Amino acid sequence: MRAAVCQATGDEKVVIFDDVTLGDPGPGQVRVKLHAAGICHSDAHGMNGTLPQLSPFVPGHEGAGEVVAVGDGVSTVNVGDHIIVAWNPVCGHCPACLRGQPNLCVTVLFTIAMTANFHRGDDAIMGFVGIGTWVEEVVLPIEAVVVIPKDIPYEVAALIGCGVTTGVGAAINTAKVQPGSSAVVIGCGGVGISAIQGARLAGAAEILAVDTVPQKLEDAKRFGATHGAHPDQLAEVAAQLTGGEGFDYAFECIGIPPTFRAAWDATRRGGTTVIVGAGSDDQKLELGGFEMFFQNKRLLGSYYGEADVRTFFHKLIRLWRAGRIDLEGMISRRLELDQINEGLDAMRKGEVIRQVVML
Repeated sequence: MRAAVCQATGDEKVVIFDDVTLGDPGPGQVRVKLHAAGICHSDAHGMNGTLPQLSPFVPGHEGAGEVVAVGDGVSTVNVGDHIIVAWNPVCGHCPACLRGQPNLCVTVLFTIAMTANFHRGDDAIMGFVGIGTWVEEVVLPIEAVVVIPKDIPYEVAALIGCGVTTGVGAAINTAKVQPGSSAVVIGCGGVGISAIQGARLAGAAEILAVDTVPQKLEDAKRFGATHGAHPDQLAEVAAQLTGGEGFDYAFECIGIPPTFRAAWDATRRGGTTVIVGAGSDDQKLELGGFEMFFQNKRLLGSYYGEADVRTFFHKLIRLWRAGRIDLEGMISRRLELDQINEGLDAMRKGEVIRQVVML
C-alpha cells in the first residue's frame, strides 16, 4: 500500500512509497482503512526532532476510517464500524485512569510507540506516536479507536481526533473558562482556533486572537474571536479590552518561549495561563520568584485537552450537530508546511485518502 514516510529525523519532506506492508490484527487489535487524515503541527515536530520519535516513520496521528478486520478477543468493535483514531489510548486501569485523568494514561501509548507498525521488505517503519495515519490502512489496539455514528463525515471525525479535542478541551476542561470572562489565544492554528471555539462555548465575553498572519486573524473571527491583533499590538489591545488589568485566561498554542512569556504577561493577576503548544524540552519559560507569588497566577499545562476520549469525542460530535462548533470551516483552511507539500500532492494524485488540512 502507499504511505508517506519520514526517513530520518530532520528530513524536511516525506517520501511516498507504494510497497509498504501491514500485518493482520493480533489479539485485541483492529485493522482500519483510513478515509481522512489530519495534518497537525505535531507531525512536523516529529519530523524535525522537536518531539521524540524513532525513524523512519509514517507521520500522522489524526484520522478516521472504517474497521475492516478485527483480531481475537475483540468484542466491542465490529467490521464495518466507523471510528476516530485516539492517538493517546486509554487503558482504563492504570493509576492515571483510576484517579480520573485518563488523558495522562501512557500504558498503551508507550507500548505502541516502540512497536513498528509497517514494513518495506525487511525494514521496519514506525508510526508517529505509535499510530501513523498518512497511509491507507493501519493496525491499532482496540483502545486507540472510538466508534462513532456512520453519518459523521470522515473529515469532521478526523479533526476531532486531536486538534479540536486539544483546543476545545484546553478551554473547557483545563482552564474551565467562566461565562463573562476575557480570554486571549496566541497562535491561531488548528488548535488555537479550537481553543477560541472552546472559550466561546464556555461563554467568554471578549476573545482576542493573536497571530502574525492577517488572514488567520480574519479566520479567527469566523470561529468566535471578538478581536484580532498582531503580537506587536498585544499589549495595546489588551489594555483597551481589559482596562490594563490583563485577561482572565491566556492560551499559548504555539510552543516556543517568546509566546510562553507573552501569554503569561497577558494574563491578569490571579488569572490563568494555559500552555497548549507542544515545545521541545529545551524551550524554557523563566519566571521570577517575586512575580510567581505576587501575581498569584495559575500556570497550567494542557495535554490532549485533559479529555477522556471515550466520552469527549462524542460530546464534540453532539456540539457539532447542534451547530455550536464549526468543523467544516476548519477543513477548508490551508496548512503552510512546505516540507510536506510534495508528499501530500503525491498522495492526493494517488487518491489514497482525502487529506484534511487545517492551520
